[in-house]
Amino acid sequence: MIIHLALDGVAESSLCVGIDIVGSAARLASDRVADAPRSAKLLRQRVVSLDGHPVRSGAGRTVAVDGALSLRGIGTSDVLVVPGWFAATGASIEGLLSRDETQRGAVALKRAAAKGAMLAASCSATFLLAATGVLDGQRATTAWWLAAAFARRFPAVSLAVDRMVVEAPRVLTAGSAFAHADLMLAVIARIAGPSLAQGVARYLVLDSRPSQSRYMVMEHLRVSDPALQKVERFIIDNLDRQITLDELARVAAVSSRTLARRMHAGLGMTPHELVQRLRVSHATHLLETTSASVDEVAARVGYADPAAFRRVFRRLAGDSPRGMRTRSTEAQHGI
Repeated sequence: MIIHLALDGVAESSLCVGIDIVGSAARLASDRVADAPRSAKLLRQRVVSLDGHPVRSGAGRTVAVDGALSLRGIGTSDVLVVPGWFAATGASIEGLLSRDETQRGAVALKRAAAKGAMLAASCSATFLLAATGVLDGQRATTAWWLAAAFARRFPAVSLAVDRMVVEAPRVLTAGSAFAHADLMLAVIARIAGPSLAQGVARYLVLDSRPSQSRYMVMEHLRVSDPALQKVERFIIDNLDRQITLDELARVAAVSSRTLARRMHAGLGMTPHELVQRLRVSHATHLLETTSASVDEVAARVGYADPAAFRRVFRRLAGDSPRGMRTRSTEAQHGI
């Protein structure tokens, strides 16, 4: 069974899309439109709260539930899914995590994991999942604008913030709110097979989006640390050449180790990752606004090897440079 745990402040879009995806999967399986052996029982679903009472969504609306979360009988065939709240800042997520309901939810999730249930969460709810300790030593993702706060609070978790969905043993995490659709497709694929998940995606016209990097706005990640601001400006001014860690440390007037530590605390990434993200961000701008070839764009953002540029671009942007340009052209012409 798939159990959606709704907490006060839940994003209605995430909760509802999760319900619809599971419902669609169950109907496709029962109508034999997609090959999904033994999936009927696994695709039953319930929406619960911790106490069985309705919850208030982030939009201030009352959300009805089917009952209270019960861990009696929960086991390895069950999935406990937590759709996120909307949290725009690290301070807002701290406030959500300090609530009594959130702390009780973390305890319940930890107990469910101990009984063998699969856990899944998206957006800010990934913080709740990490608070249980089940992500320690594992890879995970979260909403891109909360990456720095996540990295500071949970240093034992290997954060892959560029990914839309990250799968680890018995636990799945997804990025921002609409990535909940990607999360639920991954859940369906895990418990009922990829064929059914692909069928649901086709019927609901859901595109594959392996990365959330294209949605990252570097300006949003800027912090008040003057040293990091100087480093960012230096990188932007020197994108067309190789940049060393020692150079960045000199710009920040700190040691290389101190720069790495402050960058991790402020941005949730290493100096090398920041350089790559800024290169890809500028490359995307060039691909969308100029007719320069991919090789020319690669050179203008500091890559002597176009193949290496393509690999980094695909990893961070979730698409090839040529694919990014094609989509941008189609959007401009309303195709």
